[in-house]
Amino acid sequence: MHWALKWALGTLALLLAGFVSVLTVIGIAMAVAFPNLPDISDLSDYRPKLPLRVFSAEGTLIGEFGEERRHLTRIQDIPKVMKDAVLAIEDARFYEHGGVDYKGMARAALANLGRIKSQGASTITMQVARNAYLSTEKTYTRKIYEILLTFKLEHMLTKDQILEVYMNQIFLGNRAYGFAAASEAYFGKPLKSISIAEAAMLAGLPKAPSAYNPINNPKRARSRQLYIIERMQENGFITADQAEAAKHEELKVKTNSDNTGVHAEYVAETVRQLMFAQYGEDTYTRGLNVSTTLRTEDQAVAYTALRRGIMNYERRQVYRGPEQFVSLPNTPAELEDMIVDTLQDHPDNGDVMSAVVLDANPKKIQAVRQNGEVIEITGEGLKPAQSGLSDKAAANIKIRRGAVIRVVQTPNKTWEITQLPEVEGAFVAVDPRDGSIKAMVGGFDFAKNKFNHVTQAWRQPGSSFKPFIYSAALERGVTPATVINDGPLFFSAGVTGGQAWEPKNYDGKFEGPMTMRRGLAKSKNMISIRILQTVGAQNAQAWATRFGFDAEKHPAYLTMALGAGSVTPLQMATAYSVFANGGYRINPWLITKVTDQKGKVLAQTQPPVADESRRVIDARNAFIMSSLLQEVTRSGTAASAQAKLKRPDLYGKTGTTNDSMDAWFAGYQPTLAAITWIGYDTPRKLGDRETGGGLSLPVWIEFMAQALKNVPVMEPAVPEGVVNSGGEWFYTEYSGGSGVSALGMNSGTDTEQPEVIQLPPADEKKRILDLFKN
Repeated sequence: MHWALKWALGTLALLLAGFVSVLTVIGIAMAVAFPNLPDISDLSDYRPKLPLRVFSAEGTLIGEFGEERRHLTRIQDIPKVMKDAVLAIEDARFYEHGGVDYKGMARAALANLGRIKSQGASTITMQVARNAYLSTEKTYTRKIYEILLTFKLEHMLTKDQILEVYMNQIFLGNRAYGFAAASEAYFGKPLKSISIAEAAMLAGLPKAPSAYNPINNPKRARSRQLYIIERMQENGFITADQAEAAKHEELKVKTNSDNTGVHAEYVAETVRQLMFAQYGEDTYTRGLNVSTTLRTEDQAVAYTALRRGIMNYERRQVYRGPEQFVSLPNTPAELEDMIVDTLQDHPDNGDVMSAVVLDANPKKIQAVRQNGEVIEITGEGLKPAQSGLSDKAAANIKIRRGAVIRVVQTPNKTWEITQLPEVEGAFVAVDPRDGSIKAMVGGFDFAKNKFNHVTQAWRQPGSSFKPFIYSAALERGVTPATVINDGPLFFSAGVTGGQAWEPKNYDGKFEGPMTMRRGLAKSKNMISIRILQTVGAQNAQAWATRFGFDAEKHPAYLTMALGAGSVTPLQMATAYSVFANGGYRINPWLITKVTDQKGKVLAQTQPPVADESRRVIDARNAFIMSSLLQEVTRSGTAASAQAKLKRPDLYGKTGTTNDSMDAWFAGYQPTLAAITWIGYDTPRKLGDRETGGGLSLPVWIEFMAQALKNVPVMEPAVPEGVVNSGGEWFYTEYSGGSGVSALGMNSGTDTEQPEVIQLPPADEKKRILDLFKN
């Protein structure tokens, strides 16, 4: 045999022996390693940690809670364009290889030739194996385990199952896990609605969610998006025309300050607390979906109306000065960096935006916003901060280069300087027929102040509490036609047991005898006090509990007639609903249904029925009180309600507490009861001329104008036991001559009082002894 042939055969034998040895080693390694691989059986029924999601009645997402934003989407529900974009950039041969793409590995090996540790070419299956079960360290041992686990995945799961896990599991930045969550996080839209251009942008995120984030790094994100579009075309997923159109499509990427969704943060937080009380830490991981009674349109209007009311008040306040002063460099690049860094600490607050002043004088301010837009403020737009533009302005309020200010855009698209308000507010609307909450805004801005003033703020209601005293009086024989003296009252120290008390009316004037109807419409304090004397403070206190008020928060003193107790806006909504629905007390509720990630119903609320078991006042009492409250909105302190809304079926009462510390309007239409409150968290004067009618009523009117747009006029039917005589409503038993009686027609001294008068303890006197306004 020729030596060359011998050499060839020997070499072949050595190679064969080596190959067999390698196979043997691999076989032994697999035999040893395979049993130690993680159990992947749970991936056949993939159930990731899913956040709590809160929805409005129409199904609009209003809140999401959990460390991971994730929305489990089955493979059949993932749009083809999204799958194509991912496959084009991550693993074009996914449906062809067996888990390991040997061609791709060979290319990667050549590319990494000379390196100590090869980077490899990971397929989608390998990424699932690595992300689900293995560490991210780059060692040969981990790589071997990754390949073995990949084979195991390919053996136990279908290709679609593997792709489903990948597209739901992968981290894509901005707390988003999976492409469904990323679509909402970056584009504010469901995954099923994305375009080719948007899909390509999202598909670029797995490689490096931070580097290719369209919010933080739009240039890099755009570059990778274009590359992915080309890859989609190369792989035949899209045509050349589609690729060209996608490259030129302008994307609307959400920013961290975007406020495109409905603002229901206080509602979502309330739901979160209720769910946590029920499910504990599982609340944030088991994929609970909570449906609420909230109406999206009503909530949006309530949010806008309350903010507008607060900002209108803010325009009348003294300018408190810029939020910060920074030294601005002169070079463009350094200036841009400084502005970006500065405004990150002063994020936009909805439509109240932050800006850094570039130049300022008494006639013009030039400033730059967070998005780089340079704006100019002139004319009327300077008025709210005129004191800060004066040459004599103190250093802390002087508007100058480097000052951080707040601006708003006016309806005619000009700019106006403003400031973040210190005052707070609350708005809540419920359907009085079943107690369902339709809108709830717990403050000016949830990010700024998470205290929910609707449910947590205990404030004095002022004159908005008077209707409950009047309601009690109707059961004591007082009628709307009863004449009561709006004359001076004086309670000596001997009668009060302490300090003498001489209450006043809001305007300091007394108008003499008037009917109870007129007394409520004009919010006369002397009338209310005399009515409470007739009813008795303890009787009135007990009567108020029928409406949901706490007896201990409304001490049985005469100051109760002026709203000196404590209520929350939600309590007021419940109480006024009793008048609105004909005498039934129905507690407010928010959650209609709770389901798990598979749609299984875990809890469901049946709307309460206004049956006789819920009745707390007689139907005729509710009817006459509505008649009295209708007079308030027709000719009284809230007359602008009917005048502006052009409908008679509006009922309510203004309320302004001592020293104008709280401004209220509580009112209803038969299908909707709504409460507005405005005040400071630490009670202080709103201003001598600020009242419930001037501050809170406009918010209520703006809300009702939209909420009642398609609601027909509805006035209650006359119940049994009520008659009309001479144009006034009476209980049947008082419809004769006894229906027109008189109270307090003697001198205004303490001798006319039917019972011993009690006033609050000394430490409470300063807070409530002074007169309460309308």
